[in-house]
Amino acid sequence: MHSGEYFTYVTGQATDVGRVRTVNEDAFLSRPEAGLWVVADGMGGHAAGDFASDRIVRELFTVGMPASGADFQARFMERLGRANDAILEHARSLGQGTVGATVVALLIDGQDYACIWAGDSRIYLLRDEVLTQLTRDHTEVQALLDSGSVTPEQAETWARKNVITRAIGVTRTPDCDVVGGRLRFGDRFILCSDGLTGHVADAEIAAIVGAHEPQEACERLIALTLERGAKDNVTVIVLQCLPPLPSGDDDIEPDPEIVE
Repeated sequence: MHSGEYFTYVTGQATDVGRVRTVNEDAFLSRPEAGLWVVADGMGGHAAGDFASDRIVRELFTVGMPASGADFQARFMERLGRANDAILEHARSLGQGTVGATVVALLIDGQDYACIWAGDSRIYLLRDEVLTQLTRDHTEVQALLDSGSVTPEQAETWARKNVITRAIGVTRTPDCDVVGGRLRFGDRFILCSDGLTGHVADAEIAAIVGAHEPQEACERLIALTLERGAKDNVTVIVLQCLPPLPSGDDDIEPDPEIVE
């Protein structure tokens, strides 16, 4: 738990290699004292995808304490650019094809939030019992849906359903989208890799997150994914925004968490 000027943040987080993979190529970062939460999902196999996601969260860990929302986003993108360069260099050193990672990040500055992402990891907002997907997947099938070329029913079984169109480490500079809004007390954000959404429906995410504290919600979502076969690595962060604690009660924050 971390209390700031406007909100107290309660964070839960969990990750699992799943039932099929042998290496967890997901990584996540929780820095509530800086207002930053990140999930990265690597691609390229061992010594590649796990390097990419790890490098992203390690660079973003150094974001510091920004002076404003604009400064926060500038610091974020500068460090993401560093990670992008390192991943490109690593791919060249390995002499193999595509190495990279999707990334999804929640940045909170005061009473405002921003979501920055590339790829198909997602951020949801659960507000007043209504779940909204804030990010839009950078995938071939989402582009087809947007153009009306396929129906939602066709998209579910589309052969190239999981082909992503953006990631960190595959272009000269990061290509991200940004959306933002204003926080409210009680808001719950869910950041996840596609290992979760490949097995768990939005309605189920809403029900579990709405009924449990953040850490238990994460653990239940992971457990449900494992029950259903967990074909991929799976990572979930749940963040709840509550009123600030009384002065003097905000020194119980554990160390920032970085996991790869």
